[in-house]
Amino acid sequence: MKSFTPRVTLTLCASLLLAACHTTPPKPPAPSVVVPQVPATPAAPVAPFTASSWDKLPEWQSTDLLPSYSALQQSCRALKSRPNWQAVCSRAESLAQTDNAGLHQFFESAFSPYQVSNPDGSTLGLITGYYEPKLLGSRTKTKRFAYPIYGVPEDLLTIDLGDVYPQLKGMRLRGRLQGKKVLPYYDRADIEQGKAAVQGRELFWVDNAVELFFLQIQGSGRIELPDGSSVKIGYADQNGQPYASIGKKLIEMGELKLEQASMQGIKQWGEQHPDKLPALLAQNPSYVFFRELPDQLSAPLGALGVPLTDAYSIAVDPRTIPLGAPVFLSTTYPNTTQPLNRLMLAQDTGGAIRGAVRADFFWGYGEEAGTMAGRMKQDGQMWVLFPKGGEPAASAVPATNVVTR
Repeated sequence: MKSFTPRVTLTLCASLLLAACHTTPPKPPAPSVVVPQVPATPAAPVAPFTASSWDKLPEWQSTDLLPSYSALQQSCRALKSRPNWQAVCSRAESLAQTDNAGLHQFFESAFSPYQVSNPDGSTLGLITGYYEPKLLGSRTKTKRFAYPIYGVPEDLLTIDLGDVYPQLKGMRLRGRLQGKKVLPYYDRADIEQGKAAVQGRELFWVDNAVELFFLQIQGSGRIELPDGSSVKIGYADQNGQPYASIGKKLIEMGELKLEQASMQGIKQWGEQHPDKLPALLAQNPSYVFFRELPDQLSAPLGALGVPLTDAYSIAVDPRTIPLGAPVFLSTTYPNTTQPLNRLMLAQDTGGAIRGAVRADFFWGYGEEAGTMAGRMKQDGQMWVLFPKGGEPAASAVPATNVVTR
């Protein structure tokens, strides 16, 4: 701050005194009127389902429904004892006419279509893809096969909160005991550093850390052993930590552009930066544990507990979309504008699948399925088919209970 000399100070004081003697003091300014700001009332969330009609479903009349009908029969294995589903599943089991005309008649007479909306009223959402990968592995650790696939740790607690609080039905808490306290379970970095009780829980050892990471995202896969035999594994439990996208992290770090952040692009980055890979993978604290599945299973088991159907099963957010229900999906093939309109079955869930208009498209097993799944990031719309008599209430907004894969 600039300082004044004594002479300047005296001069200023004198000037101020003279001014005070010869001028009328100004009127004090009128008090300002402060209008209180009323916070905007947030818009009430839109009910997720709006009654629709069959002609609103793109290409409905020309849709091949036979694969969808087969997938529905799988859903009915889990749903047929539920009140709203008994009649539908009974009809599906004994349907006499299974040509396309007969199947259209069945679905249109047994179900009512409802378009799915996001809480803000929009009807577009993100459609991604997943698949059943193949990894090379061994039942024993070797120099080549150094990355473990763990079964469920002995110290992992999975608490069904609905057993204590009925209003929390479907919500599960995962954690660990420390003395008499229940703490969050270890994150990915802690597990890989051996802090969790995973010693002796190794099911297999594989040769690639990135492939193992993506196996956890897919939730199921096959392990090809050195003798050429193959073993199926599936989701058993999860550590309860939130899922974080490493593709998004790489974009934020400036390592990849948006169009490069596919599964294939991330794998390529990992091969080129092995020194940076562990720190990147640790950015996703979520960790999945597996179990060995029976050889006779035709496909991975989804969260509904039935085998998935290649290209006709989707993973959804069960807070909105009821597991087992048919869902008409209108989207496009990966990286194209070619329409993909299909009647799917909501038979799975996933840690990254959150939101009303949100689905993960199951492409099946193998390299080609992996290519399609890794590139799929499309816009899409969804219609849920509810059994007649079991339609949702017009104003129903879903609860927040989640059953995770």
